[in-house]
Amino acid sequence: MSESSTRVDGARGPMHTGSGNIYVSVGSDLQGSDRPSFRRIADDQLAWLRRVLVSPVGMGQARARLADTGTVILDGAPGAGRTSAARVLLREYHQDAGVFHELLPGEEGELSLEDPDLVGAGDRLLLDLSAADAVRWTTAQAELSALRKAVHEQHAHLVVVMSNGGVLDPDLQPYRVEIETPPGSRVLRRHLRMHGVPSEQYLQPDPTVDEFLDGARPMREVADFADLVRRACEAGRPGEGFAQWCATARRARADRRKDVATLVARLRESPQRALLITVAMLHGAHADVIHHTAQLLLRTTGAPPDEVPLLQRKDLAERLSEISADTGPGGHVRFTELDYDSSVRTHIWDHMPDLRQRMGTWAARSVDLNGPHVTRELRDGLVAQLAGQYLRTGHGEGLASLAEDWSSSTASRAGLEAAVQALTCGLEDPVQGRSFRERIYQWCAHRRLQGKFAEVLVQVCADVIASSHPDQAMLRLYYLACREHDTALALQALCDLVGTSHRLRRRLLNRLARHELSPAEIRIFLRVCAPEPLTDPYGNGRALVDESAVQNALTACWQAVLRGQPRTAWQPHAERWLHRAAVTDHRGAILLDVLVGAAARCDDRRGAVFAALYASARDAERTAPFRSSYAAVTTDLLLQKICTAQGLGQPTTPPRAESSSRRTET
Repeated sequence: MSESSTRVDGARGPMHTGSGNIYVSVGSDLQGSDRPSFRRIADDQLAWLRRVLVSPVGMGQARARLADTGTVILDGAPGAGRTSAARVLLREYHQDAGVFHELLPGEEGELSLEDPDLVGAGDRLLLDLSAADAVRWTTAQAELSALRKAVHEQHAHLVVVMSNGGVLDPDLQPYRVEIETPPGSRVLRRHLRMHGVPSEQYLQPDPTVDEFLDGARPMREVADFADLVRRACEAGRPGEGFAQWCATARRARADRRKDVATLVARLRESPQRALLITVAMLHGAHADVIHHTAQLLLRTTGAPPDEVPLLQRKDLAERLSEISADTGPGGHVRFTELDYDSSVRTHIWDHMPDLRQRMGTWAARSVDLNGPHVTRELRDGLVAQLAGQYLRTGHGEGLASLAEDWSSSTASRAGLEAAVQALTCGLEDPVQGRSFRERIYQWCAHRRLQGKFAEVLVQVCADVIASSHPDQAMLRLYYLACREHDTALALQALCDLVGTSHRLRRRLLNRLARHELSPAEIRIFLRVCAPEPLTDPYGNGRALVDESAVQNALTACWQAVLRGQPRTAWQPHAERWLHRAAVTDHRGAILLDVLVGAAARCDDRRGAVFAALYASARDAERTAPFRSSYAAVTTDLLLQKICTAQGLGQPTTPPRAESSSRRTET
């Protein structure tokens, strides 16, 4: 398995590992999409990785070390499959508590490895330093001791992938396990079996396979070759067998640059080249789609209209034969050579640079087409192939600009989906993913967003970034929630995200408490201060509200609410706290202490705030979803705490007698 398993496969979109598609759904105008979420796709890809992984030598030892100590450091040669092994190890510890988190020290929104807030109860942490330079590797080693301590205390699990050629400090040697590359033949057969290739085929000896496996091969190359064999099998003619499929796969791996250059030079007419480009970008699409999108490409590039009478023009079959393509029995168009589309895309992009900007415009218009053969998979594939060229040539900023343009105020549902798909491709790119995360941070925090681009960013943060980098997703959603006015998409996504982790809720509360809250931040606080997750125990039996730092953050935020907002704005939330306090053990008293402490900080308004808080408690008695006597006791306790905070001692009138008389008067 590969050190970096992200790839674009067969016009299908960005992937975590293995084969399969990623489809991303967008909220608001795009609600009701039948696309599975990115997180579900990520889980599916990880499950696939676990099925195809041939356990390397050392995997059992790594599993035992992780179980015993909560930490394992994987060493081994590049291409041996350390990162894939790390992900599989962490998946085996999936549980209800905690989240998966790929640590990215130094990036915006990421904590230092020494910060205890980095680790939550039951978290699964991956620190991939395989590509780290000497300075970063040395720095990370110095911080690992504090990180391992937090992992142990939180019953979490940490897998570290060592820097290639790095030297491990002596005190970390007990956690080191060396991973050795598994036999290439076993890896190839496992992939072929998982792809559904009949065993009676791939168990036969084959010279092409022997030649391919001769010498050390990185696991990702073996996986890619197996996928080519699978595709050759699916596209093969009747009577062909494993030998022919392997030969086809070998030809697909060959350098075809000269062949494609010769073909393009021979195709001098605009309609010929438009058809060639269209087939390469929409490989496998129905012939009707190929015809219409090729005509659209001609119009987009400003080609003159065809003056030849309609009945004298070449038919599609003849035109396809000129570009070495044909139509299969189902009407779908493919090149006659396997993976030829990839070579054509590369040549066109590299040698026709003036066409690149028009390609983005054409793609945007193409995804808006309708028809029985214009499918979700087709649109995603087109965007993925275009994104692949931007990323392959290091022009991520061009892809990001396209996504922003596709999210204009007039953007259709398909256009917004294309924007999400484009950003997903950038985020999943192993080289440019970091720059895309930084670019999205700048958009969320500082840029004025036009049209419906904010909706796209909400979906990308909540679904794509959060699947492996929840801290970064939380920070970006926080900024989006602070800036949105007409919708609450970012706010809802932020609430949903912090609902997955006590650690994330703690971090958000601490961020809100750092400074004077704006009206937008007060709105965020009132949505994330639900008492249930604050008082529910986790991990070692503690709850968030047991922590003094969380109590201080809650008090500071409630102070801003009580001092700056009318009672009608905060009363429903205070009533929810009071209802929870009535049915919770000692943590109910803590909730009351927070409310009273916040009111006590309201300076010259503290008397009025105390009165409003007590009145809210009386109202909460009537709305309690349980026996009113519980709520009455809570009101009494609240009054006692208010009197104590004001230095008045205990109430002089028995609280219940006073309550009874007031209810009688009412």
